[in-house]
Amino acid sequence: MRRKLVAGNWKMHGNHRANAELLAGIIGVRPFGCDVAVCVPYPYLSETAVALAGSDLRWGAQDCSAHEPGAYTGEVSAAMLAEFGCRYVIVGHSERRQYHAETDQLVADKAKAALACGITPIVCVGETLAQREAGQTEAVVKRQLSAVIHALGHCAGEMVVAYEPVWAIGTGRVATPDQAQSVHALLRAQLGAATAHAGDMKILYGGSMKPDNAASLLSQPDIDGGLIGGASLKAADFAAICRAAG
Repeated sequence: MRRKLVAGNWKMHGNHRANAELLAGIIGVRPFGCDVAVCVPYPYLSETAVALAGSDLRWGAQDCSAHEPGAYTGEVSAAMLAEFGCRYVIVGHSERRQYHAETDQLVADKAKAALACGITPIVCVGETLAQREAGQTEAVVKRQLSAVIHALGHCAGEMVVAYEPVWAIGTGRVATPDQAQSVHALLRAQLGAATAHAGDMKILYGGSMKPDNAASLLSQPDIDGGLIGGASLKAADFAAICRAAG
């Protein structure tokens, strides 16, 4: 049975005091029966690493460059993240795709760069409301994932995939357990055609998972955890989701 993973995505939130209180609140209610990670803004990587040292909680970044270190002002390489002890990095989040025009190929290149440095990429895929209403969900998520599978080749089984329906991120809307499971099963079948490890891979749900809907979503056979946005900023809410996953 796959061990579930709950990863918090703080997005562009945080300050020294709030971070310390949040992390202390999460650490204080351990242990959880699942893997737990927090993905934080770049300036807080070091203090998060220090705060979580000695615990079973892991941490990650929210993005990385597709390039090796070089003349890329403003970029942060996977090698730099690895030097901090970064375990995960989110790539291809819908906000990066939307606001920074990230293509499927760029997302795939970032995932490859992360794995090359020993960091597990959490690869996000998902459709917009317009795409879902047009019946394009399957085509969109399969296209997005296909680019990463092709780039990673025999290492494809080492990534984590996160299905995040764009229409359910920060909107208060959420896919029903059946809707989410349907897409997760589709993604696992696609992975199964590419790697013998598909049955062991984690596919997270990333669309407004909260304490009151976490159990029903996590009970689905192909939902292996959550990529948590807003609820990851409240220790009690995040811990409740972690307990539901355990």
